[in-house]
Amino acid sequence: MQSFYITTPIYYVNAKPHLGHAYTTIIADTMRRFQAAIGKDTYFLTGTDEHGDKIVQAAEKNGCSPQEYVDSISALFRDLWPHLNISNDDFIRTTEPRHKKLVQDVLQKVYDNGDIYFGEYGGHYCYGCERFYPEKELENGLCPQHQTKPEYIAEKNYFFRMSKYQDWLKQHILDNPDFIRPERYRNEVLSLLESGALEDLCISRPKSRLEWGIELPFDSNFVTYVWFDALLNYVTALDWPDGEKFGKFWPGVQHLVAKDILKPHAIFWPTMLKAAGFELYNHLNVHGYWLVRDTKMSKSIGNVIEPLDMVQKYGLDVFRYFLLREMHFGSDASFSEEALVSRLNADLANDLGNLFSRVLSMNTKYFGGVIPAPAEYLQDDMDIRELAVNSMRNFQQLFENVRFSNGLESLWELVRALNKYVDTCQPWTLFKEGNLERLGTVMYTLLECMRKVAVHLWPVMPDSADKLITQLGIPFKPADINLPAEVESWGGLPSGITPAPGSNLFPRADLDALRKQSEEAKPAAAKDDKKGKEQKKADKPAPTEPAEIAPIDFEDFQKVDLRVGTVLLVENHPKADRLYRVEIDLGEEKPRQVCAGIKEFFTPEQLVGKQVVVVANLKPRMLRGIESHGMILALKTEDGMQLLTATATVPTGTKAS
Repeated sequence: MQSFYITTPIYYVNAKPHLGHAYTTIIADTMRRFQAAIGKDTYFLTGTDEHGDKIVQAAEKNGCSPQEYVDSISALFRDLWPHLNISNDDFIRTTEPRHKKLVQDVLQKVYDNGDIYFGEYGGHYCYGCERFYPEKELENGLCPQHQTKPEYIAEKNYFFRMSKYQDWLKQHILDNPDFIRPERYRNEVLSLLESGALEDLCISRPKSRLEWGIELPFDSNFVTYVWFDALLNYVTALDWPDGEKFGKFWPGVQHLVAKDILKPHAIFWPTMLKAAGFELYNHLNVHGYWLVRDTKMSKSIGNVIEPLDMVQKYGLDVFRYFLLREMHFGSDASFSEEALVSRLNADLANDLGNLFSRVLSMNTKYFGGVIPAPAEYLQDDMDIRELAVNSMRNFQQLFENVRFSNGLESLWELVRALNKYVDTCQPWTLFKEGNLERLGTVMYTLLECMRKVAVHLWPVMPDSADKLITQLGIPFKPADINLPAEVESWGGLPSGITPAPGSNLFPRADLDALRKQSEEAKPAAAKDDKKGKEQKKADKPAPTEPAEIAPIDFEDFQKVDLRVGTVLLVENHPKADRLYRVEIDLGEEKPRQVCAGIKEFFTPEQLVGKQVVVVANLKPRMLRGIESHGMILALKTEDGMQLLTATATVPTGTKAS
């Protein structure tokens, strides 16, 4: 039996899980179920990445130890997956003893082979990414992910001789066209490899700067950092080197990642495996981002989608179907409740749900609820059977190649054709005419094709597939599913059994009604608060005409130096409850310190990385013991405060006029 090993990235535990985490894990679960359904022995790994600077910072902010912090956040991920019907075999944490041992064993092996050395390095370090960037990878001097200015750091560390494997990796990718999928990401990696010499990879941090990590086995003054820790989890879970799982499932592995971690998985990881003597994985599957109204999800913008909110409102399998159907794997996609409701009503309620409801209802009316035996198949019947074969074959080929949306569309061609087949054959007319032999053939053709549709939906919508198959009167056993056999065979639905029809599994949704229901379900305190705010607005006296402001000369305005800066650091002012101490990059030699009275309206997380407009030439002013060198401009509104900023990212230090 062939093996199939699927992994998600291990999720970084500096924040709770969101839609992006849910999508990746649901895709992995779907891939695992699909591969099991085509006869492979499967293993599915997910987990959490628990070391690094940001973990220490988050723990300090929450007033606990790093271990206590990662325990609490890792549990959020582990607890979410059963609610999304995720069938993972293992959940790995990088703080586990089994992982520490493997990391140290592999590091020692690579070190003994001469591929790790001690050296001094100076580079542009982004704290958000927790990595160094070469000058050529910066965009206008800024981190390409966070659009913040990295800090230049020079220190002694250990390095992996990644450059040694550049030519080998390039040739491997050229020789294996589907090593990285979809093709656009393969081309992106090849472009990176062809654009210049691959630099060696810094893999450690001195304990004087960071202790929260796995100690290097050959130098107790350093911990390994990020890559030789995080990426090796995929091997740890298989009990390398002597575990039975390692022999069974490696190297038949497929990694699943979002495009923001393409380079570590497509370049760092293969070269690490080569240096450590491992065979390479089969495929790296890379997906795009979920956007909300064409904007990347962000806590500061307030557009983060909570997976369980969608599940509770629309149902788990509706949510799973929408994610796989709406996003073309590899591209970005926009998430909106309007789009989800449209898919639910059109694809699931109208097409699939209506098909099952009307056909099972007719079968009850015409044959007393018993599955009829087919007689002679006519051309219409053979045409729909041929379409079913092509639809299933295409579905399976497309799912093998991670083209999930296209695969589901192929299956829906069959669903829509079955609805049309009902209208063409008109079972009600055949019954009225007493042509029960022909009617039995039509009904059996419909019911058998419906069974095949439900079986193919199991990887995507496991609970709904179970219910649909059960409605047809067949005990549902996932272990019995054999998708390749469904293409070649006919007659899997026994005649003479009695279906158990139920209501439409996918009732239509009314978005406006659901929103009203959600509003009514809010706690009374939240409603009272909203009413109170509305009442306050209503009670406010009509605005008076503002006092006349004396005009200034243009030359006076020219004296004001307005510049766009990027917020690097936000701390509470030690002596002022309403002030933050903010460090802002204005493109100068060092960050500018500003005291800002915006604490009431923004959290530090909402500010860090944001571009703001600063009055840069105000005279320094002492504010409760801290000298402020500028002013952040903002707009005070009835609902709070809005920061003045550019409509698109601009180079730090850009002058406003």
